[in-house]
Amino acid sequence: MAIAALILWLLTAAGGFVMLGTWIAKGGARQPSSSHLPAPVIFGHFLLAAAGLVVWIVYLVLDNDTLAWVAFVVLLPVALLGLAMLLRWLPVYRARTATESAEPAERHFPVAIVAGHGVLAVATVVLVLLTALGVGGN
Repeated sequence: MAIAALILWLLTAAGGFVMLGTWIAKGGARQPSSSHLPAPVIFGHFLLAAAGLVVWIVYLVLDNDTLAWVAFVVLLPVALLGLAMLLRWLPVYRARTATESAEPAERHFPVAIVAGHGVLAVATVVLVLLTALGVGGN
């Protein structure tokens, strides 16, 4: 189960990289006033998720149950930031016509990537929790 969590975490990260790259390429970092997603939230989400992934890899190497719980605890604010960004992105996605002076960078996010990232993220959190709880054994 721990390896499955790692695989899902990596797939989730791949989707996150696509969205982060799109956001940066479309001017999200250069034109923060046009984006509905604040840069500190985006980069905080990214950095916490990356830190949690590193902790998870160290957990896999050392097989220290405390590290599994640390990774899970790190995932909680990652999930909350992700949910906050989703809730801010939804109105941008629904607004088909660009009524704003500058089009938000996040309008260019592929819907399939957003959905896949979210589903994989939820599955990752569940698998990390189950692994930390010792469900499924080693």
